[in-house]
Amino acid sequence: MLADPRLVAAAGRLGRATVKEAVARAQSRVREGVLGPEEVADAAVAALPPYAASLRPVLNMTGVLVHTNLGRAPLSPAAVEAAVAAAGYTDVEFDLEAGVRARRGRGVVCALTRAVPAAGDAHVVNNNAAALVLAATALAAGREIVISRGELVEIGDGFRIPDLLVSTGASLREVGTTNRTSRTDYAAAVGPRTGFVLKVHPSNFRIEGFTGSVGVAALTGLGVPVVADIGSGLLAREPLLPGEPDAATTLAAGADLVTASGDKLLGGPQAGLLLGRRDLVERCRRHPLARALRVDKLTLAALEATLRGPECPLHRALRADPVALRERAEALARELAAAGADARAVPAEATVGGGGAPGTRLPSAAVSLPGALAAPLRMGDPPVVGRIEGGRLLLDVRTVPAERDGDVLRAVLRAAPWAAG
Repeated sequence: MLADPRLVAAAGRLGRATVKEAVARAQSRVREGVLGPEEVADAAVAALPPYAASLRPVLNMTGVLVHTNLGRAPLSPAAVEAAVAAAGYTDVEFDLEAGVRARRGRGVVCALTRAVPAAGDAHVVNNNAAALVLAATALAAGREIVISRGELVEIGDGFRIPDLLVSTGASLREVGTTNRTSRTDYAAAVGPRTGFVLKVHPSNFRIEGFTGSVGVAALTGLGVPVVADIGSGLLAREPLLPGEPDAATTLAAGADLVTASGDKLLGGPQAGLLLGRRDLVERCRRHPLARALRVDKLTLAALEATLRGPECPLHRALRADPVALRERAEALARELAAAGADARAVPAEATVGGGGAPGTRLPSAAVSLPGALAAPLRMGDPPVVGRIEGGRLLLDVRTVPAERDGDVLRAVLRAAPWAAG
């Protein structure tokens, strides 16, 4: 059975164990009387996964641009090509010209400091929480971190900023109240044991009403470093997101060190960025913990290509023309309706997601379908994930590239016969 040319080729691509499992499952169906012996090879081939890994590419039509459950920002073609090129042996820590060891990540550091000229240096770790943990360990272990009570946030999946910081050996000096903190509160708390003052952008919630907070600029001059966790990874101002902090503006305002994510609004791979004063970045880079938090060559390659390459898919989705989105949704709905589907184009609102720009709504458009199609579409090839509103399935076109509209159309038409109601 394993000598079937199709299975031999599959073993070379997916591994012999995966092929044997598919054959064994097909043979068990013969014993159950579901298949005939002559059908085993065909059934095994049909059951083989498309990739050696279990992760499957998904068409995100939820209207959430940075969807954590769907892998956050999709990589640009340039980033994908760079990661593939780096998959073999590379000069990741080798100077080809001199023939000696070189600094790891030097290309991406150069790209980051070029993108954010206010940063004297940069370092990359495996996510933003790691960047903050490294900064706290290198700069404040055994000392105090001064932070507003209104910024002691939970960042998702039960992880909380206070717990992360305390795990580094630092202690927290909480100032102000949940809704109001003043510069005087910070000044009164700073002392000989202060490692740094920390500003955390409350990216996944908003406090409104009788509130007061202190900006980065007002915290300079307290005699200790100011570290700002901006979260979502904007390197420069984005007019569509006026309330979202960016690295360039935050550093210009006086922050000594900024931490941010690489796989949110930056549009790259999962990574944590440290940008700012050269001496502080160097202290973080040379700390023993930095070794445990370092990123691999694929991340370095994809992040550098994101920074140097053309506009990434996340930015194209963010800046998409609402009129063009409506036209796409209408075209899809017309074709589906012509095929007999209960489909219509409707206005929609997309969100940034990923803890970025809370409350921001982006005008969008969606194809409205019967809610019963949600499960068949999720289980299709490719899987299509939308959202349910008012019992209807909405497929928001802002979060899927226009060149995939044909795939969406075919996926819905394949799923429709199995939908109930």
